[in-house]
Amino acid sequence: MMMCRLCGSAELASVVDLGATPPCERILTAEQLEEPETTYPLHLRVCTSCWLAQIPPLITPEDTFTDYAYFSSYSASWVEHARAFVAELDPRPDAFVVEVASNDGYLLRHVVDRGVRCLGIEPSVNVGQAARERGVPTVTAFLTPESASAVVREHGTADHVVANNVYAHIPDVIGFTEGLRTLVADDGVVSIEVQHLLTLMRLNQYDTIYHEHFQYYTVASARRALASGGLTLVDVELLTTHGGSVRLWARPSGTPSQRVADVLAMEKAAGLHDISGYIDFSERVAKVRRDLLTFLVNAAEEGSTVVGYGAPGKGNTLLNHCGVRPDLLAYTVDRNPYKHGKFTPGARIPIYPPERIAADRPDYVLVLPWNLRDELIEQLSYIRDWGGRLVFPIPTLEVV
Repeated sequence: MMMCRLCGSAELASVVDLGATPPCERILTAEQLEEPETTYPLHLRVCTSCWLAQIPPLITPEDTFTDYAYFSSYSASWVEHARAFVAELDPRPDAFVVEVASNDGYLLRHVVDRGVRCLGIEPSVNVGQAARERGVPTVTAFLTPESASAVVREHGTADHVVANNVYAHIPDVIGFTEGLRTLVADDGVVSIEVQHLLTLMRLNQYDTIYHEHFQYYTVASARRALASGGLTLVDVELLTTHGGSVRLWARPSGTPSQRVADVLAMEKAAGLHDISGYIDFSERVAKVRRDLLTFLVNAAEEGSTVVGYGAPGKGNTLLNHCGVRPDLLAYTVDRNPYKHGKFTPGARIPIYPPERIAADRPDYVLVLPWNLRDELIEQLSYIRDWGGRLVFPIPTLEVV
């Protein structure tokens, strides 16, 4: 029986069942195309006691993040988001900044540029090495209470602990949060950015449900998760990143701001603090699938060429749930050289460099990282030269 990983309750209600898919970051080589792929159920449930939305931990972080295909610096908008955050944080010259899941140093490089002492904690060997090559001090480790204690013994506690886009990636929510508390000084602050379940539900962002994301937070469930590890939620900001995220500010002690109360009220009004907000999500997901397949089938019947842009994890959830194969999507492209010449998991769509689009001049480009909409509309504006059009599948199908 599945038990809530935050409160231990067995009362979990189904939100959406996406069938069984392979882990979304297991990009395939040409040789692996002749081998079987393991698939795992992808079924989102919500705990009716603490309202943490979650999937079973069928894979481990070690399966995914020891050698990782995602490099944050390949997104110009995400690097700019990190730069602006560091500028707003404005750490003192004598501060110590630690980032958990620091990836390739996309954020801490801006701290390094300020001459402020910092340290990245990154479990992926390959992306951690990329950070060190950029001059960002980085240790290779998963955050646990034990690894946090080791960092503190060597470096001291941190004035600022940053954990962006990682709080959903850890099945041991309580242990990870205890690690954050160990890292931060008693008068320090923890900043966490994570996708907001409110926008996921409102905007049909079901493709962000994949095996590497173990849970999906409201501010209400995040507040409870933080408290489980000894941290108090003191402030919250609503962000547009990743289709709609929250920035949670937590301290070892403190009083919540009015913004916390305001967002909690928004969530309650949307029905996310009871079962009412979840009951029709599955049907809205089914409509996204039907609309995308209808478009792709009609394009094929008309002789139009459709290719993809991007090979993100969310794209693999979408392609596999919709049953898209190379007969409907000839290939996709990605800026990350790590993925070139390989194939998406499950759907087995070939992945090429972005220059392939200009060479082939397709009729349509299906944008899989739809959260980078503004950035990619600008990047791909050249497809207008031959009458090409962009297709965004989420929140509803749109041809631009």
